[in-house]
Amino acid sequence: MAKIQCNVISYTLLRTVDIEVILPSITIPESMRRMKGQDIHHDYSHKYPVLYLLHGFGNNYCQWNGYTNIELYAEERQIAVVLLSAENKNYLNTEQDKFEDFIENELQEFITEIFPISKRKEDAYIAGLSMGGFGALYHGLKYNDKYQAIGAFSPAIKMDTISVDLFKMVEETKVNNKIFITCGENDFLYDLNIKFIDKLKENKINYTWISEANYKHEWRFWDLSVERFLDWIDRSDAYANKKRSV
Repeated sequence: MAKIQCNVISYTLLRTVDIEVILPSITIPESMRRMKGQDIHHDYSHKYPVLYLLHGFGNNYCQWNGYTNIELYAEERQIAVVLLSAENKNYLNTEQDKFEDFIENELQEFITEIFPISKRKEDAYIAGLSMGGFGALYHGLKYNDKYQAIGAFSPAIKMDTISVDLFKMVEETKVNNKIFITCGENDFLYDLNIKFIDKLKENKINYTWISEANYKHEWRFWDLSVERFLDWIDRSDAYANKKRSV
């Protein structure tokens, strides 16, 4: 596995921003084939699918690596993962920072031009937890021509500090991607998530809902959620259904 940390000057944000890219590569078990005389090379002739994974309020890109096994899950399933630090800006445009524009335009341009990562909508996914779950739903619904599926883990469906209404977006958007939502039954956001699920059902949106007893708003649950999401997504890339040992 290659873990690439980038400090990139953004022409959208007009400053530097931290990004981390988890890129599947040769594993130790694979590299040991050389000892048996087998040929092995770094071959990126087939571009990787990609998951844009958003952090929660008060976090940055480091927490996904610190509290979950996302590197292992990505390596096993041969999918690239892009992590970014977006502060507490809800992944929206503000007067100070245009994080919505950055994600939808500059970030994806940078990732697909610099790394062996596919530009196809069929190979792109967006997910996040809490505030990042809100961000994933917002971006996935508004820009549904760019993402094959959306993952929202304990999403903060509604926030008093912003005017975005995800319920209204569901009603007004022609949704053509699949949505995967999870929430612990002891989470303070659980009831709001149930209401959002009812809205998806009412509008005949293709969704999967998983709730778990005995979980709160916590990382142990989000670790389970992101692994389940990676196993749930439909893939048509060259690495689909080729889960490997690491």
